Amino acid sequence: MASETFLEVEGEPFRISSPDKIMFPTQGWTKLDVANHFLLTGEGALRGVYGRPTMLKRWPNGAGKDPFYNKRAKPGDAMETVEIRFPSQRPGLMRAPRTVTDILRMAQLNCLDLNPWNARAEDIDHPDEMRIDLDPTPEIPFSDVRTVAGWCREFLDGHGLTAWPKTSGSRGIHVYVRLVPEWDYFQVRRAVLAVAREAERQLDGLATTAWWKEERIGVFIDYNQNARDKTIASAYSVRPTGFVSAPFRWDELDDISIENFPMVGFEERWNAVGDLSNGIDESAGRLESLLELVAAHEGAGMGDAPWPPHYPKQPGEPPRVQPSRQRRADDEY
Repeated sequence: MASETFLEVEGEPFRISSPDKIMFPTQGWTKLDVANHFLLTGEGALRGVYGRPTMLKRWPNGAGKDPFYNKRAKPGDAMETVEIRFPSQRPGLMRAPRTVTDILRMAQLNCLDLNPWNARAEDIDHPDEMRIDLDPTPEIPFSDVRTVAGWCREFLDGHGLTAWPKTSGSRGIHVYVRLVPEWDYFQVRRAVLAVAREAERQLDGLATTAWWKEERIGVFIDYNQNARDKTIASAYSVRPTGFVSAPFRWDELDDISIENFPMVGFEERWNAVGDLSNGIDESAGRLESLLELVAAHEGAGMGDAPWPPHYPKQPGEPPRVQPSRQRRADDEY
């Protein structure tokens, strides 16, 4: 087996160690295959993470085994770093990729999916990206995910926002909206919660905002993906399924499928359509209209929704107790 090989990246040789290492046991795809995928899609992959604090999700034993998560960088890291504060208020450094070479550095570290924040190093407290993560519950067909995604596009357009879709590479669809960075994580998260609640109301059981899995039926819209420090696999990431998180055009929605985009073979798609995330940075919109909807919801008695467990308790947040456990506790009295 080859111990190393070199790829030309941005005009310079870049070393890939253990290029024959199997990263996808079922398909037989190697570390070099992963590196070549990111070399092919480097322009688009970089667009998704450029200047964003990025967690390294590393798969040292390939996609068939568990990954480990590397959030913190050390001074002197090969990539640019940015000082951040985690939700616990502990300070730290995170990597902020700026070049295609940085993307290959992550591939060299056995990263498959790239996991950036929704804010940039230049203004870490104000997200410039709103993320609508559509995650089907078990037994829900992908056609329902497509329906909810199409509804999101129309609804966001009605609020002056441009929606950019991609497959998740796993089971769902991600819809991204670029924002002018004037609002904090709390406001962006509440705006997505408002969109999700409208989808739940208008789509008659197809969408759900239920945080607890035992209550979910339909396509879960994960509003908490917009909280500080949350990450989501960005465009052209490779998921452990072997499928690419692939941007697509809205006119492709009716026929789109996760399985359309295997990593090995993605070159055909790239050569046919290019980078379909091109233009997203020029489409930044504003949140005033959605925040008016948030205010209307609050006026109707719809307050906050549960946060993930490691976040500080928020004002107006409902109890962080599974409904079934709460019912058992109530029955004891």
